[in-house]
Amino acid sequence: MPTSPPVVLTIAGSDCSSGAGIQADLKTFSALGCYGLTALTSVVAEIPGEVSSIQLLDPKIIAEQIHVLAGAFPISAAKTGMLGGRAQMEAVISAWQLLRARGVLLVIDPVMVATSGSRLLDEDAVSLLTDQLFPLAILITPNLDEASVLLGSKITSRVEMEAAARELAQRHRCAVLLKGGHLPGDDTSDLLIQDGVATWFEGRRVPGIRTHGTGCTYSAAITAGLAKGLSLVEAVRMGKQFVRAAIASHFRWGEVDALNILASPT
Repeated sequence: MPTSPPVVLTIAGSDCSSGAGIQADLKTFSALGCYGLTALTSVVAEIPGEVSSIQLLDPKIIAEQIHVLAGAFPISAAKTGMLGGRAQMEAVISAWQLLRARGVLLVIDPVMVATSGSRLLDEDAVSLLTDQLFPLAILITPNLDEASVLLGSKITSRVEMEAAARELAQRHRCAVLLKGGHLPGDDTSDLLIQDGVATWFEGRRVPGIRTHGTGCTYSAAITAGLAKGLSLVEAVRMGKQFVRAAIASHFRWGEVDALNILASPT
């Protein structure tokens, strides 16, 4: 009889183009040998580069999805992505108490703005995110734009990245993976601050690609790694390698030729 894979949960929005959101998370979980569960927070009509419409779900159904799954599956780790609004986030925070009591590890991807520039988190929900959801996490994974919103200042260099990551880690009392892909140049270096220790994960930009769903895929890969028993450093290293391989093997179709969707490397 085959061994059952680790169970992981994504609490996030649906991307109908399947390049980001729960669809990207599920593909990543599967590629990395985990069984993925979903608690849907929103439905987004989008294609790479364009968000057409967003429908936030009723908080009751969000909480009920988490409750039902928590009672039926041995969830090892979970991640959040797009949460949408204050009411949706309150539902997640309340329902999370069931999983917290069981020691489920939580990775938070603080999705605020889509790659296209569309706002994905209501402004009145930001304080709830930082004050009540972040303290539940083992790791938060902001990109530079999201960190700038959280700190109220721009981040334009590696030196500023380290100062920002340390401030976020101290402020929210959890590990921080600050993703440096938005810095200019050929490097895509990320910085993990865990218990005051800084670990850089170096990378090189794949030329000619405008990505879609990298943050979702990265955080999902890290979550899968944690569910499989990797340390946080090992999970981040594996996640970065997975994302780079996905970018390098991206898919292209006609009109979205220049706005590419990640493949799931095998």
